[in-house]
Amino acid sequence: MSLRNHKDKSILFGLENQKELAQKVANNLKIKVTNIDKTIFSDGEMLVKSSETVRNKKVYVICSLFSHDSIIELLLFIDSLKRASARNIVVISTYMSYSRQDRKASQREPIGAKLIARLLETSGVNKLITFDLHNPSIQGFYDIPVDDLRWMYPLTQYLLKEEKKAKFTIVSPDHGGAVRARRLAELITKEIKIAIVDKRRTGPNIAEIVGLLGDVKDKNCIIYDDIIDTGGTIIKAANYLKEKGAKKIYIAATHGLFSKGFDIFENADSVDLVCVSDSIPKVKNIKSKKLKIISLENMISKAIDVDWNSESMSKLFETKKIK
Repeated sequence: MSLRNHKDKSILFGLENQKELAQKVANNLKIKVTNIDKTIFSDGEMLVKSSETVRNKKVYVICSLFSHDSIIELLLFIDSLKRASARNIVVISTYMSYSRQDRKASQREPIGAKLIARLLETSGVNKLITFDLHNPSIQGFYDIPVDDLRWMYPLTQYLLKEEKKAKFTIVSPDHGGAVRARRLAELITKEIKIAIVDKRRTGPNIAEIVGLLGDVKDKNCIIYDDIIDTGGTIIKAANYLKEKGAKKIYIAATHGLFSKGFDIFENADSVDLVCVSDSIPKVKNIKSKKLKIISLENMISKAIDVDWNSESMSKLFETKKIK
């Protein structure tokens, strides 16, 4: 896997929030990360541009859109690339904020995911590669190609290597995640059962557990979701599984926002391990034996290699079963 033969025709950038991840990807591809010149003015405005020419080159930009500043920084940088005559601009965003605003749940609400799509397209993005959109149908908001990749594949490889002897039941924290849980179970082995936590939303980030579909007694469980925000709801689910007789309980989610910190998991006796990706840069600052970060590094490297060579993204989804 290398882009060395094409380094004169392609450029890799990493926005400040994913510069470390971009460097790891560049090392895998045996290319360099091109510097971004960034200036912050006294009034808080920013100016971002490439330190080198991008004329007639295919550009890959690795970033994480987890904050308002990161969105504005990307839009400004994409505009600068387009005005500098970049041939093709591919954004690799490890996290897409506003993905949970994918519909009008009540009157007068915006559809934030649709707005983000329009902003990226207008700025000049030619293709988007991202991970575990909250709702896959968000891809339909875009008139450009979108590859919505799955972190469950690196997660499965970790389970293959480190937890081969463990027998798991995959648990969806709600009915909406049942398909996601089933896909993970089938990746590991077709014999794995799934269970579904029946919960009722009573407000933003507030839920009440009302039941469980499936058997978890004397089973090791993986509660699998796409996003951990405050963590309150998923901790309630873990506590409920313990009450129902579960043994070890792992929590796995692609995007670990941890908006109220990691202490809630650190202090939860029902949780043995939390697995997340590095889609949110700040997770690497959390120091805890209960946290396992499974990087997107290799998957992004392969995605760039496959995209450059105009091959099928299905190559990224090849994995072995746990026997």
